Amino acid sequence: MSVPLTLLGLLEREPSHGYDLKRDYDTFFGRGKPLPFGQVYSTLGRLTRDGKVVVSEVSPGDGPDRKRYVITDLGATELEQWLTQPVEPEPHLQTVLFSKVVLALMLERPAEEYLDTQRAAHLQRMRELTEVKRAGGLVDGLLADHGLYHLEADLRWIETTSARLDALRKAVQR
Repeated sequence: MSVPLTLLGLLEREPSHGYDLKRDYDTFFGRGKPLPFGQVYSTLGRLTRDGKVVVSEVSPGDGPDRKRYVITDLGATELEQWLTQPVEPEPHLQTVLFSKVVLALMLERPAEEYLDTQRAAHLQRMRELTEVKRAGGLVDGLLADHGLYHLEADLRWIETTSARLDALRKAVQR
């Protein structure tokens, strides 16, 4: 998730204060991992420095002055480009899962046990996401589906790799 581009998108929707941006980010994108206030304001600072947002008004608040941020044409152009470009389908062909299995085999460690442990962790997370999907609303359900589909793909890879461990062991050990 690109925090700067997501904040630009929220600002294109409407000019906002930092705390409003955090609230909206957490509501729609931060499920389980809220955005720290410090990250919101440091990101807004960089976006301002780079000319992608400007401060439209400053008003006194209980603490620091409240700044209302507005997206600029440069920010809107960058957002548009990001939204219209497809996400790289396979950005990392060598995943962490793959790296751990190969290293375990190279080092003559129990790759089978690693895969079993990983399978159990994936299944537990799938149970959690299934509960989120069952109890949550539309947004939570769609986010849970996204996670479930990725976990299902990982599980298929774990099964395939488990079946091919002997061949992989021969390919990576010298």
